[in-house]
Formats: sequence, C-alpha cells, structure tokens
Amino acid sequence: MTTTPSTTPKGTDRQQAARDHLWMHMARHSGIVEGGTVPVITRGEGHMIYDDKGKGYIDGLSGLFVVQVGHGREELAAVAQEQAKKLSFFPLWSYAHEPAIDLAERLADYAPGDLNRVFFTTGGGEAVESAFKLAKQYWKLQGQPGKTKVISRALAYHGTPQGALAITSLPSMKTPFEPLVPGTFRVPNTNFYRAPEQFEDNEKDFGIWAAERIREAIEFEGAESVAAVFLEPVQNSGGCFPPPPGYFQRVREICDEYDVLLVSDEVICAFGRIGSMFACVDFGYTPDIITCAKGLTSGYSPIGAMIASEKLFEPFTKGDTTFYHGYTFGGHPVSAAVAMANLDIMEREGLNQNVKDNADAFKATLSKLLDLPIVGDVRGAGYFYGIELVKDKTTKETFNDDESERLLRGFLSTALYDAGLYCRADDRGDPVIQLAPPLTIGQKEFDDIESILRSVLTEASTKI
Repeated sequence: MTTTPSTTPKGTDRQQAARDHLWMHMARHSGIVEGGTVPVITRGEGHMIYDDKGKGYIDGLSGLFVVQVGHGREELAAVAQEQAKKLSFFPLWSYAHEPAIDLAERLADYAPGDLNRVFFTTGGGEAVESAFKLAKQYWKLQGQPGKTKVISRALAYHGTPQGALAITSLPSMKTPFEPLVPGTFRVPNTNFYRAPEQFEDNEKDFGIWAAERIREAIEFEGAESVAAVFLEPVQNSGGCFPPPPGYFQRVREICDEYDVLLVSDEVICAFGRIGSMFACVDFGYTPDIITCAKGLTSGYSPIGAMIASEKLFEPFTKGDTTFYHGYTFGGHPVSAAVAMANLDIMEREGLNQNVKDNADAFKATLSKLLDLPIVGDVRGAGYFYGIELVKDKTTKETFNDDESERLLRGFLSTALYDAGLYCRADDRGDPVIQLAPPLTIGQKEFDDIESILRSVLTEASTKI
C-alpha cells in the first residue's frame, strides 16, 4: 500500500488546504468546512482507483461516465506529451490544425447518415449549448424565425450552461439560476418501471405512448414554434431509462412530420457505453445532431463535439453567413490527438465488442440483486445501469425526501465507498445507484461489483 505526502508544496496539511480553498463541483461543503474529510484520489490503474492512503476501489462509474479504456494508459499520456511538443495550442477560429481535422473525419465516419460536420467544444454541456444555438439559427436562416422552443424529457439532465440548463428538467438544479432561457418544455420519460398502469408488461405500447406525448407537445405549442427535441439514448438522470422498442423510430417520424430537429444527446452514451461508437446506432435511429464528450478521450484530456447533418451546415456555405459561436479551447490539439489515440485503443482492443458480448452478463449479474427487499428495479443497457431502491417492492412505494436523504447521503454513499466501490447514489428522481464501469471489465469484475452492492444494500435494508 503506497501513501502520498499529506502536505501541499506550501507545507499546508492537504486536507486543510482542500477545506480552505477547493470549491468542488456539485458538492455540499457544510460538513467539509467544519472539519470533514475530503476523499483524495491519487492514481488509477485499469478499473481501479486509489486514494492517498493507498486503498483501492473499483471505479464503478468510470470517473463520471468517462474513462472507457481504464486508468493509467501510458500510451495516451505519451501522445499528449508528443502533441504538446509539436503544437500545444491553436484555436479553430478560421484556422485548422491536423489533430482536429483528423478527428473530425473519424467522428463523421462513425456517425450515421449524413452527420458529417463536427463542431468541437471542451465538454458536454458546451456541446448541448452549441446544438441549441445552431437549431435556433438554422430555422432563422430557413425563414422560420419563430421556431425557437425545445422539448426534453422529465428528470433529464443536459448540462449547466444557461441554455443547456434550461433544457434540463431538474427544478432543484435550475431554480437558483433563474430566470433561464425561455421556451423549453417537458414530456414523460421512458421509465417503464413506473409507467402508467394500463401498460402492465407491454413495453412497446408504453414506448409508443411516450413518443406520442412528444407529438402532443409539438401540436400544443405549435410546430411553427418548435425548433428541436433533445433526448438521451438512455436517459441518465432518474436512473438509466432505456428506450422501449420502437420509441425512437416513432420519435423520428414525429420530428420529420412536424419539421422539428432531433438531437441525440450522447454525452454519456457515446463511444461504447451502450456498445457502438454512437448509441443512436444501437437503437436504430438517425438524429439531426449528436452531442458527445466524456468517453471521447476517456478523460485523459477534455474535449466535446456537436456533430451536425449536412442539411444543417448547408446554409453556412453561402455568402457571409456565419455561426458566431466558439470556444477558445474547443478542439484543442492535445485533446484531439489524445482522442485519436483513445479511439485507436478502443478499436484495437475491441472494447465496443466487449460491451456487446458482455452486456447481457452484466445485466444478469446485477439482476441477482432483485432478491433484496430494497431493490425494486435494475435497468439500463450496455455498461450503463441504474438500480432503483424502494421502500416496498410490492407497491413500488419510494422513500420520502427525509428517508432518501438518510439512505443515500447518510449511509449508502459512504458505505459503498468504504466497501471498495466508487459509484453514484442519486436522488434526482427516485433513489437509485448508478453504475458505468470502464469498458475493459468482464464477469470477474461484475461479480465483485455485485458482491459489494449485495453486502451494503443488505445492511441498508435494515436501516429503513
């Protein structure tokens, strides 16, 4: 067991420095500033991460749905260093560089249909923001300036920039920053576990019903006012809602019928998380725009992208028409080079096929947990799963806010981590545990994850 120095270069106790200076993301700081301990991760290797005390943990969330090829890939670090020596930075503002050109071509090759135009960002929220802005400008250029509204699904998360946050459907994340961009509307998600009673075990009919709610929303708002529909292939927030059979095919038909753009938000689902490089391919639909990030570099350097169809790019090929939008570090040469190397690894090692070959086994292993009284549902696709926790399995009764707080933050988050599993206990919706491990793992690691979850959830059952 290897530990790391407990002091900063200044000589300060590192925990104290964290309490005094580090503003962590999406984190409650009240208990930390009062003397709480901040978990400090110092290194990773394969599907494992290690803290400053040398203790190892299974990375059951790939960092944050990111590290597809696993930690500690020296090849990716070497590529970053090599590119930094050659060209450390240059913007894509009317200029280009080789890594961005090469990566754009590769992403266009992976994307379905005529999604050939790649606009680089530094992350997923920026990719969604870019798609929102492009949709608005595109319709203006088509002589339909009233098409500005966006439809997304209940509980969905699409990012933190003001536009992406407006598309997000989580009131607790939006209210502190209001007023937001107007004109965003919600439809039901595809949580079959909590589908209306009339559908019972008929998942296909439920999917068509959910798709029809999009049509209904477009008609209610007026098709002449709706620019786009933003959907994740498998919705993350709320606990991994996969699409029912036929759902996306019907959504595509509806968008075509009403002249509305379909945006596939694949910030989490792309690059093998579900199986293919883009999850829309797994589910058999072709969107007008794909947004992506996270797994593109496996987190070894930040990058994101909006991939648009030729139809959307065509107006910008004429005269002085310009998409006045960009990011200083979008398509950063080091990040683009790392992305190319990361995709090389995925192809060389057959990681997408590994997911396709083992997805059923992962689901079957996690589904063993359904024998626990606290586990109501296990759902997801590929290497992306949610485990919904319930108070009563027979009635599907969930926990109230206070109970959820005690269960998730008061017990599960710490207990799972202490037991050697890093994952997410989430209550954006009903309480769930989310899993998205590196794409390199197989049955042995599935069993290890299930064993830890079983032990901790069995104890959790006695605390409700």
